Amino acid sequence: MRQISAERACAMLSIIREFQALSSTDLLEITSVCHWYRYEENEEIIRFHDKSNSVFFIAQGEIRVVYHSLTGHEVILCDLAAGEMFGELTAIDNRPRSATVFAKTSTLLASMTATDFMEMIYSNRYVANAILKRLTGEVRRLTERVYDFSTLAVSNRIQAELLRIAKKNITGPNTALISPAPTHFEIANLVSTHREAVTRELSSLAKKKIVLRKGHDLHILNIARLTDMVNMVRGSI
Repeated sequence: MRQISAERACAMLSIIREFQALSSTDLLEITSVCHWYRYEENEEIIRFHDKSNSVFFIAQGEIRVVYHSLTGHEVILCDLAAGEMFGELTAIDNRPRSATVFAKTSTLLASMTATDFMEMIYSNRYVANAILKRLTGEVRRLTERVYDFSTLAVSNRIQAELLRIAKKNITGPNTALISPAPTHFEIANLVSTHREAVTRELSSLAKKKIVLRKGHDLHILNIARLTDMVNMVRGSI
């Protein structure tokens, strides 16, 4: 556990998406029930099915949420960066953790107990509304992902995942820069396929001048065309 001044804690919590419109008084009240922890790269934060119930807010760094099948296959559910939160599902329904979470980079987290989290929701209409929007957004994202997994061919799932990541890393009207780019193995785990399929599809997209790999970076050269490719397949089903 780390000791952080109230002023610095308020400044770091102000970047959390659900807290961005809160007053300094509200933020100070939230910091009073938070504890701060530093996790280093690859360090486990939450284990699947454990009984902890704290909610975490990412002040610095990036985390990864994964699920392991009975055979040991890893499925990457999502990556979350500074400004995001996680762990709220267990705090709300009091059920065991539904996934494992570890630090992708050195990460600084604020955490609060489930009791304090629920009290915050009940006492602050803005926070309650922001949490509701967050949860509905997650339902929509997962619905789209289930739809893609159920209906799209592997190559189309890879295209859809690249488009999703590109939209978070826009650099121009029709371009994006993913830096550092996920490995072929990571993309495969995101869309439930194998690394060779990702290699083939990226090679095909490169030949079409839609993507360009440079070192550890992946340049998306034509977001509009990639979008059309994904939408065309989704619309034909």
